[in-house]
Amino acid sequence: QVHIVESGGGLVQPGGSLRLSCTASGINFKLFTMSWYRQATGKQRELVANITSSGSTNYLDSVKGRFTISRNNVRNTVSLQMNSLKPEDTAAYYCKVRYRGSPYWGRGTQVTVSS
Repeated sequence: QVHIVESGGGLVQPGGSLRLSCTASGINFKLFTMSWYRQATGKQRELVANITSSGSTNYLDSVKGRFTISRNNVRNTVSLQMNSLKPEDTAAYYCKVRYRGSPYWGRGTQVTVSS
């Protein structure tokens, strides 16, 4: 059974940093692309970043240069380092893996950027 758990969200001032972490179990982690999405209130969920099994990364334009995605195939974790946070980064952040054709999501972690 695939199980995804996110952690690391919180309240941070503009310009601050947070590091999100996602742990995946029930899959051979190193073989799968892992993704971070976010959903702000009243908006559609959007892809923030993903990292392939070979370590290639892809970012939403608005976070390029500020966010960094990385993975640890020993610990089965994927992290999202978020720097220079802006109020518009406020959202629930979700980790996702697509396994055997189906998406598996965590419950999300809330990030609020506010002074």
